[in-house]
Amino acid sequence: MAKKFMGNKLSPYTKNSAISYGIVIAGFIAATLMNQTGMLSSSLQGQLVPICAYIVMAVSLNLVVGISGELSIGHAGFMSVGAFSGILCADLLEGVVDADPVRLTLGIITGGIVAGVAGLIIGIPVLRLRGDYLAIVTLAFGEIIKNLMNVIYVAKDSKGIHVSTNGAMELEEDARVMLNGPMGAVGVQRISTFLSGVILVLFTLFVVQNIMNSRQGRAIMACRDNRIAAESIGLNVMHYKLMAFTVSAVLAGMGGALFGLNYSSLLPIKFNFNTSVLILVFVVLGGIGNIWGSVISAAVLTVLPEVLRAFSDYRMLVYAIVLILVMIGTYNPTLKTYKEALINKIKGAVGKKPAAEGGASE
Repeated sequence: MAKKFMGNKLSPYTKNSAISYGIVIAGFIAATLMNQTGMLSSSLQGQLVPICAYIVMAVSLNLVVGISGELSIGHAGFMSVGAFSGILCADLLEGVVDADPVRLTLGIITGGIVAGVAGLIIGIPVLRLRGDYLAIVTLAFGEIIKNLMNVIYVAKDSKGIHVSTNGAMELEEDARVMLNGPMGAVGVQRISTFLSGVILVLFTLFVVQNIMNSRQGRAIMACRDNRIAAESIGLNVMHYKLMAFTVSAVLAGMGGALFGLNYSSLLPIKFNFNTSVLILVFVVLGGIGNIWGSVISAAVLTVLPEVLRAFSDYRMLVYAIVLILVMIGTYNPTLKTYKEALINKIKGAVGKKPAAEGGASE
């Protein structure tokens, strides 16, 4: 029986899923204990929710870049759509729904739905393009969304909701301005929590990893590996790529809503080209197609600037050097071969002991 049990090996999917969930749960426990014992500074405490949001963004983008094989540089646009729609939803429910967790959940769901609709509308024409053209169009989408948010004004009073593109609105004295053009969302009630962020991260991992292991996921990867061969066996390439793109947009919108409801004010310029590139860096450094790698890289690279704050003016230089070293270590063939050999050696050493014990028991 011992040999039979040891002979049942876990599938790569199960191993990767277990690693991803384990990293998130271990990180949550460690951060909670450090926070309770006073080991976390106030600046790092403020980074807990953004870390969760960026992990969601990185994992969702990996679904497009790593699994679907398309280069998207406009993920911050979906994050922006989710953030501001989630803020509006939570704000409109204030006084109607008293429980903050319920309003947060509804805000996150709303952000995901609105971003998903935007992803579907954008994806239908955009995914017909390939390579650099797709990257350029998604980049343009992110910039268009940022510029649109700069001219949208939304306010609420006893007469209802007022929307304008130039700020000219006839409002009552007690009107509540929710979106104020270039000033973005103002007076936002901060209802995002670290626990809700971790739950959203686990939900994102569940969705993405189950898609990867499903029939649809295998079809998406088949379209990525060889489009002509996939079409020859009857796969609708456009359908599967649009599925991955839309699901990615939904998750990005949910992460954006979590991010937006963590700040009392939020500027549209926060979701510019630099943010899209930062999310793409998380994916590349974590390993394209590697889900748990995206989790680690997003968490580490979000915290790193705060940890390096002691270096003052040189911290961003050190940050850039770390990025370069990680990139070299991740994709250098010699180091990669050495790392795989070391991992196999460790697995072999660990596997010998249980086998010996099983033989002794018989």
